[in-house]
This record gives sequence, C-alpha cells and structure tokens, in this order.
Amino acid sequence: MPLLTYTMEYFDESSARLRKWGAVLLAATGALWLWFAVLLFTPYTVDQAQGSPADCDSRLFTDRREANELAAGGGRCEAERDWPELLAVLGASIPTAIAGTAVFATGMTSIRINRHLSEVVHAITPQDTAS
Repeated sequence: MPLLTYTMEYFDESSARLRKWGAVLLAATGALWLWFAVLLFTPYTVDQAQGSPADCDSRLFTDRREANELAAGGGRCEAERDWPELLAVLGASIPTAIAGTAVFATGMTSIRINRHLSEVVHAITPQDTAS
C-alpha cells in the first residue's frame, strides 16, 4: 500500500502543477487582452517633428477617416497605433488561450480522477475493525 500512496501523491502533485501552469497561461492571455483594450480604448500622444507632442484620439472612438489613408498622407497619430499592431496583440493571445485552457483542464481532470481513485481504493481496502 505505501507504493500506491506514494504514486497517488505524486500524481496529485503533478496534476496540481499542470493546473497552475494552465492558470499562468490563462493569466498571460488576460494580460494580452488587457493590453489590447488599452491600445484600443485609450487616447495617446505622439512626438512630432516640430517638437510639440500631438494628442491623439483612441483608435476605436475617433471621428477621423481610416488610419491607413491618413498615415499615407503623413498623419502621425494614425501611423502610431495602426490596426495591424492591435491585431497582432490579439492574435498572440490565441495560442496562450488554447494552451492554457488545455493544460488547466487536464490538470483539473487529473486531480478529480486521482481523488476518485483514492476513494475507490479506500472503499475496497479492508478496514481494521479492532478499534
């Protein structure tokens, strides 16, 4: 029985480690989504050639034309935070979200299987009735 107990403890520790890594990856995904939201919703400033910074509207709430048209015309605000940068941040969150979900779910399932196995072993193990 000691070998089975050791194996179950090791399995429980490795499952908890998997769950923690999944949570770390999901937290990284949340951080990327937060970064995307900051880039999309917050106003910003850019340095211009004249030396004075220009105040720019957020990418989502601007009343200006499309960013690529204005950037081609020399618009500094539009060239600073263009859509490809925003979509790259959002796209980087996809692999971390998929991996985090898979690793976290595997860890949680392994923990539940280990607890179930522990209960089954406890149920079929002869109990000492001499107490």
